[in-house]
Amino acid sequence: MKKKLLLGFTSAVLIAFPAMSQVVVRIGPPAPMHETIVARPGPGYVWTPGYHRWDGAHYVWTPGAWVMPPHPGAHWVAHRWVHRHGGYVLVEGHWR
Repeated sequence: MKKKLLLGFTSAVLIAFPAMSQVVVRIGPPAPMHETIVARPGPGYVWTPGYHRWDGAHYVWTPGAWVMPPHPGAHWVAHRWVHRHGGYVLVEGHWR
């Protein structure tokens, strides 16, 4: 019984850790690119600005987009790179 509980707990921890892991990039991100914001596709849409993501070898630009918020009054918090652990870590954008 103890082995089954230990195995279950270990499995749960191992499944949870990849979601919490952070990639530390030793090279700082480039300056954001200038984006031309096209016309809003309809009422209620919010512009989510582009950002540089790390693909394992170098930074790649991900363009911004018009997105419908998940609920009225939601506010988009943009992706950002923060200096942490001797390098840079991407803090994903999210709705607040």
